Amino acid sequence: MIPLVHDLSGETVLVFGGGPVGARKARRFARETRTVVVSPEFADRDFGDAELVRAAPAPDDVADWVDRFDPVLVVVATNDTDVNDAAATAARSRGAMVNRADESGDRDAGSVVVPATVDDGAVSVAITTGGSSPALSKYLRERIERDIDGAGAMADLTAELRAELKESTRTPAERRAAIRAVVRDPTVWKALRSADANPRREAARVITNTTQGDS
Repeated sequence: MIPLVHDLSGETVLVFGGGPVGARKARRFARETRTVVVSPEFADRDFGDAELVRAAPAPDDVADWVDRFDPVLVVVATNDTDVNDAAATAARSRGAMVNRADESGDRDAGSVVVPATVDDGAVSVAITTGGSSPALSKYLRERIERDIDGAGAMADLTAELRAELKESTRTPAERRAAIRAVVRDPTVWKALRSADANPRREAARVITNTTQGDS
């Protein structure tokens, strides 16, 4: 499976199943796009901003639900294998992607695995085991979450610095070296994580030192 970042703006994600897995998937997708959950019951679970439709479609009815919402992705998360199979078949026949929460390991062609993600501003890190070990994905996500603290702020800072350096007399090689030095400098990272420090000043110092070192 090849990891991709997909823009779902303006699309619909259709989730079959209102259990814990369906709720978790719904919360994730509802942050980005229209998400509809079809289930006979929802208990007291958090579905984020997803639209909840109380219904218990039989396998023969599933295709009509897919036609009704025309989703780009169908999440299959019921405890009924026949409904799950029908949902996956209906989705693929209409060109929609499929995420089957009831399967792990080997997947059918065209399947989608929803990774565990860590977000810090503009920086996102995705972890997947191909669906074979959600516990491992969760553990790695927790570790990476600590490691990338400040990465979003670093992305914003280096974007500004790149724009400023393009207006300077430095060569492309010098500009790349300067940005690499900023990204790798521990004092800049420390400043980004502290409310009392000035990360731009630290970055300027690093860039100056890099330029002087090349001269």
